[in-house]
Amino acid sequence: MKRRDNLIGAVCLGVVLLLIGCGRQEGQADSDTMKLAFVAGASTDFWTFAKRGCEKADQEMEDISVEFRFTTDGTAVEQRRVLEDLQTRGIDGLAVTPLDPANQGPLIDQLAGQMPVVITDSDIPNSRRRCYVGTNNVDAGREAGRLLKELLPDGGKVMLFVGRKDAQNAKERIEGLTEEIQGTGIDIVDIRTDDIDRVRAKANVNDTLVKYPEIKCFVGLWSYNGPAILNALKDAGKLGEVKVVAFDEEDDTLQGVKDGHIYATVVQQPFEFGYQSMHLLAEILRGDTSRIPPDQQIIIPTRIIKQDDAAQFMEKIQAMRRGESI
Repeated sequence: MKRRDNLIGAVCLGVVLLLIGCGRQEGQADSDTMKLAFVAGASTDFWTFAKRGCEKADQEMEDISVEFRFTTDGTAVEQRRVLEDLQTRGIDGLAVTPLDPANQGPLIDQLAGQMPVVITDSDIPNSRRRCYVGTNNVDAGREAGRLLKELLPDGGKVMLFVGRKDAQNAKERIEGLTEEIQGTGIDIVDIRTDDIDRVRAKANVNDTLVKYPEIKCFVGLWSYNGPAILNALKDAGKLGEVKVVAFDEEDDTLQGVKDGHIYATVVQQPFEFGYQSMHLLAEILRGDTSRIPPDQQIIIPTRIIKQDDAAQFMEKIQAMRRGESI
């Protein structure tokens, strides 16, 4: 009897470990709550808005439970630890914004072998992810290029700032911007990177002000680059002397647009990244893949916010922080 009990116990333990390791495949959803996760980058306003979208989806669907995770240092190493922890705990579906898209394909493929995976913000198109939910970053780059043409009709030198040049969203924004300004006399002097370090991002701007006094415009390609540019210009007493184009909707960026210190910002809709990713994962787990387009990309449109739009948009941002869609 004791041997039989031990055997039964061993078999049960094996089944539990198998379930933990495998997660739930699409079409296998049952009456239990589906455990979904969204893994973002560093803790910024941008990803806080995505968290609000996840929370709204969680409220709307009774059969899901959503866990939202930031990385504290914004590194791919820490993100891998977060993803492996979620995998071990047996989540059923995952949305992730890769911090090192050029090298995270194998990890995404491994995860996608055990659960449906959706990519947001910076795609890994050749991976096994089920869908990309986010911005068309080439088009967003073109939007920034059109803003540059408005600011510099006679041409001029510009400097770009971004966290990492090899991130897919950065490469695509640079591609779109470069295409848009061809033949205009607008010259990109360089692209300065900061590895998602706000202190370094500001230092890059300070260094540029000293080394390239002829620069006519700064372009911040990631969300925190706008505030870094603004703060550096303010400290140097050069607000208004150098034009600024930014991305995203951090508070300082929007205030800079409202005050006229930033010409415009190309805003995404991270709330929708979270909201639509969670709904899509739940649908996949129920066996419904009808909303996945043939190109496996659900594009969330961008908006251009200029001074006349800033106050109203800032009010909408406050509504979004309360979990309301804009």
